[in-house]
Amino acid sequence: MKFFEPVYDRVMGWSRHRYAPRYLAGLSLFESFVLPFPPPDVMLAPMAAASPARAWYLAALTTVASVVGGVLGYLAGWLAFEWLGPWLRDIGYAAELAQAEDWFGTWGVWVVLIAGFSPLPYKLFTITAGALAMAWLPFVLASLLGRGARFFLVALFMAWAGPRAERHLRPYMERIGWAGIGVLAAAIAVYLALE
Repeated sequence: MKFFEPVYDRVMGWSRHRYAPRYLAGLSLFESFVLPFPPPDVMLAPMAAASPARAWYLAALTTVASVVGGVLGYLAGWLAFEWLGPWLRDIGYAAELAQAEDWFGTWGVWVVLIAGFSPLPYKLFTITAGALAMAWLPFVLASLLGRGARFFLVALFMAWAGPRAERHLRPYMERIGWAGIGVLAAAIAVYLALE
């Protein structure tokens, strides 16, 4: 049974829809603070490949919507932590909260910048930044830089590769998808082993 090829075909269909930029903006917004939305790259990449002339616009739209979503995640963390923080500590998450506070205390804005650029779940960092009351302006600037760098690289690479990338990716989509799952599982296993 194939899993990734049908998903790929559906995303490619969405990327050609006349409202695709709206869908991309919505996905980018919600992915930044709501689980379990997929990263916007899954829509941005085929849209940039299908329409290379609009790659800059699509990357900018994705970046702005993602950062607005990040601000909403920050606000959610900031508002909810007042209520949830003491309860989380009481039920045994004091060490995890201390670890997050330590990371943000040590690395500060770099944590958000790295999370914005990397495949790490950006939403967890937006909510945590708000919960820990990270300075707002550095949070927004780090989000803009991290998310912008990521989405512009994806869009520009796919615009350069163009439609030929789609032809070459489609036959290998199952292998690429399962390899991605394997890499993610290995990364989680290594992380848990190092804890």
